[in-house]
Amino acid sequence: MIGWLSGRVVHLRDNGALIVDVQGVGYELNVAAPDGYRVGQNVEMHVFTVVRSDAIVLYGFASSDDRDLFELLLVTPGVGPSTALAALRTMPRDELAAAIEGDDLKKLSSIPGVGSKTASRIALELKGKLSVGASYEATSAVAVNGAIEDALRALGYSIGEIRQSLSGITLSEDESTALREALQLLRRS
Repeated sequence: MIGWLSGRVVHLRDNGALIVDVQGVGYELNVAAPDGYRVGQNVEMHVFTVVRSDAIVLYGFASSDDRDLFELLLVTPGVGPSTALAALRTMPRDELAAAIEGDDLKKLSSIPGVGSKTASRIALELKGKLSVGASYEATSAVAVNGAIEDALRALGYSIGEIRQSLSGITLSEDESTALREALQLLRRS
């Protein structure tokens, strides 16, 4: 199995996948935030590999926390890789974790391909299994991230760039500190 790749983005596909050149081999990775990448950008991706009878499909994540949440979502009956990826494309990891821990079925049902029945199953299967703490602080820090996301949108950043920057900062209840960290990450990329 492929667990991690480091290379350069050579193509952005219309379906939300990236082609990453790793020493002359192009790997197609389905990613949660395709808008956060550009051709020529060097990336390090945590990879989840799905082997089917007709294909090998790679899912790439900017952080191991995103990959871990993706894997947890797959434990839920009725949630396959496409739905799990849609969940991470719909909302940031911490917001998704807060919705699961808070039994927010309305928010979970907003994920494409997830109806009320599947939303209930996700909450039931995963509640208490998320590491609430370092990367899954649910309440006020998620609200701060929402405010930061709104501020960055107002500054003209794409949702993909915003989600990538939010996944790379430490959750904080202090908006100005978190916004400063997000802007520093965006400037570096």
